[in-house]
Amino acid sequence: MSENIKIKVIIGSTRPGRFSERPAQYIYEELGKAPGVEVELLDLRDYPMPFYDALVPPARAAGKYDHPVVQRWADKIKEGDAFIVVTPEYNHGYPAVLKNAIDVLFPEWNYKVIGFVSYGNTGGSRAIEQLVQVVVELRMVPIGKSINVPIDVYRKAMHEPSIENSEAFTQLRHGFRGDDIEVFFNALIKMGKSLRATHRE
Repeated sequence: MSENIKIKVIIGSTRPGRFSERPAQYIYEELGKAPGVEVELLDLRDYPMPFYDALVPPARAAGKYDHPVVQRWADKIKEGDAFIVVTPEYNHGYPAVLKNAIDVLFPEWNYKVIGFVSYGNTGGSRAIEQLVQVVVELRMVPIGKSINVPIDVYRKAMHEPSIENSEAFTQLRHGFRGDDIEVFFNALIKMGKSLRATHRE
């Protein structure tokens, strides 16, 4: 197995004009600078899966899925050692398309670490609270640190002409508690390596 840790950054919204691709792109770019990390951006728009309709529950499917897009999604998730989900908050929760992308699989998520980047009311904290409950049931380990995008950063980023090389999100590296991005990355990478060594090597 490669010594590099494989991290998948998941864009958890498919809405037109979505904001999520902006912080996701920033996280992707910054992670790409870290040594020993292989990072890939996964866009749910590229995986138009049916809403969960499988006759065989994912926990019993042994990694084999009838729908070709679900199988392609499963193969990508199986590759990952760690995940970062970027999500909005809708009505104290998170998007249905994201819940579906989680629910269509089971063993592919097991014993892997996950972190969350959110935005919306209260910085998306209530969406993260719900997601934590879900991923624990999938035998995942959510890190305690999350990134909640402040409203001023949200507004600044939305007015940037390109989603690449964003200046708006650099503010997250200069918070009153220090570099929130670095703390987030370090926790994810450390736990990801530990779980991989324990469960998959």
